[in-house]
Amino acid sequence: MRVGIGYDVHRLTPGRRLVLGGVNIPAAAGLEGHSDADALLHAIADALLGALGEGDIGRHFPSTDVRYKDIASTRLLATVAALATERGYRVGNLDATIIAQAPVLAPHLPAMREVIGKILGVEAGRVNIKATTHEGLGALGRGEGIAACAVVLLVRDAPDRVND
Repeated sequence: MRVGIGYDVHRLTPGRRLVLGGVNIPAAAGLEGHSDADALLHAIADALLGALGEGDIGRHFPSTDVRYKDIASTRLLATVAALATERGYRVGNLDATIIAQAPVLAPHLPAMREVIGKILGVEAGRVNIKATTHEGLGALGRGEGIAACAVVLLVRDAPDRVND
């Protein structure tokens, strides 16, 4: 078994759509970034990469590379999930938290679990997504951005062809 932790944060900016967990969320502003800036999927990708000992999302999908400009983070996560499978691992479970003062995310969490489960090749019951506020404290509490953190457990399905 291998465990990884991921964290991501993006500034909110008017004129962009808000995408979290691969789901479009009605909101006045979206997250700023080179890709669609889905902080939740970025945190999950970083957790997977960490568990594999493969660095972080910036190393694999640099913001200086035009191929990733405005790319859907679902595609980035799918690429990382394929790397885990190639290395002989499957997701045992995933636990993640979104930190956002607004909008209210609870109604969208089941859809996020479904999208993420499909990308990772696991049933939604192995994907836990929570949302909380920052209690009005700091930049996140003022609604200037959204952050996410994730922990993933990878279970070996086959011999690790790279790290044995």
